[in-house]
Amino acid sequence: MAALKIQIAGLTLKNPVMTASGTFGYGLEYADLIDLSCLGGMVVKGTTLEPREGNPYPRMAETPQGMINAVGLQNRGADYFIREIYPKIKHINTNILVNVSGSSVETYVACAEKIASLESIPAIELNISCPNVKQGGMAFGVTRGGAAEVVHAVRRVYPKTLIVKLSPNVTDIAGIACAVEDEGADAVSLINTLLGMAVDAEARRPVLSTVTGGLSGPCIKPVALRMVWQVARAVNIPVIGMGGIAGWKDAVEFMLAGASAVQIGTCNFVDPTLCLKVISGLNDYCDRHGFASAGELTGALRI
Repeated sequence: MAALKIQIAGLTLKNPVMTASGTFGYGLEYADLIDLSCLGGMVVKGTTLEPREGNPYPRMAETPQGMINAVGLQNRGADYFIREIYPKIKHINTNILVNVSGSSVETYVACAEKIASLESIPAIELNISCPNVKQGGMAFGVTRGGAAEVVHAVRRVYPKTLIVKLSPNVTDIAGIACAVEDEGADAVSLINTLLGMAVDAEARRPVLSTVTGGLSGPCIKPVALRMVWQVARAVNIPVIGMGGIAGWKDAVEFMLAGASAVQIGTCNFVDPTLCLKVISGLNDYCDRHGFASAGELTGALRI
């Protein structure tokens, strides 16, 4: 049996499989369906300094091989998370990460400071890549300067493992990855959703209230693989890959392309037990191909 344990900066994962933010709630919603302690980690839903109502309905649309969402980071804010959610999840025997977002550098910093005080949260995922909010989010993630500015500020106040989630809606994702690495990011995760749109032909109207939203699911996997490969070749920090993972083979492909770990998102809605199946499949693949550890898969693509 292969050794599945991996290291992401100061974060030790029992295996390379994590859940992606926004697709797994706070983990509690899935606790009756799977053993959460089997996961390498959970990234809980996006958290902002103040409560957010999110975007008006409708804000979700099914598309071929995927979905488009414009939820808009609906959450009850960092204080609610600390008071109501954290006590219920802090004892789960896995890495629990909080996806932190903001509308300004100052709100990113303030939110990260609050989460830093939580002993059982060993890392945050800094979301500079959400395409569904009018302020912040992707606005910081689409330029080197914007990405560097917010990471620099958060790094000054956040002492634990800092993972930065990158937007695919850019022309030079490797350059942005290098910029956040230079400002102290311990790892990068990618990709977030691609900007997309759905139209109701009969009504002659956009399906989403926001017109555009974030496209996710198996349809984005080829783009995600390409970007993970590009970024992994450009940076010296670990890369966490995501985007359309629907089975163990997809996870293997991301790791071969350079990812040290993977996150599973949209397909959790289809199969809540998928993460466990991917963990098992990764182990079987390593055994069949003579890899002593999952870490040996990272960057093992033959070109």
